Amino acid sequence: MRNTARWAAALGLTAAAVCGPLTGAAVAAPGAAPSSLYAPSALVLTTGHGSDAATATPERAVTLNCAPTASGTHPAAAQACAELLGTGGDFSALKPSGDVWCTKLYDPVVVTVQGVWQGKRVSYERTFGNGCMRDSVGGGVFAF
Repeated sequence: MRNTARWAAALGLTAAAVCGPLTGAAVAAPGAAPSSLYAPSALVLTTGHGSDAATATPERAVTLNCAPTASGTHPAAAQACAELLGTGGDFSALKPSGDVWCTKLYDPVVVTVQGVWQGKRVSYERTFGNGCMRDSVGGGVFAF
């Protein structure tokens, strides 16, 4: 009987010595430092011919990440991120460039944006009269 009590006590002390530090780490984990100092900014931009996103087939799609640095498959990621930062992430505030002249040929092109901008969910859709009009807006955000 004495040996059983000794073994039980030794086993209990060993378990407390091994598992004790693990429970302290688990309790401290929620107060740990954030893994990133930047709010996430990750977007998927698509474009296709049609009058709205529901009926248009996406022809091209790119990704755009703006925090902590510009990256993604967008061909001008740094320029697009700078333009979006200038508007506070408001896609409707992107204006056409004044030095671009486009024809009035109506061939509708729709762009969509889905994702997260500085930690907030983004969903945007806009239809342009043609590809030239799309490419002139914002200088580089929709030019892909």
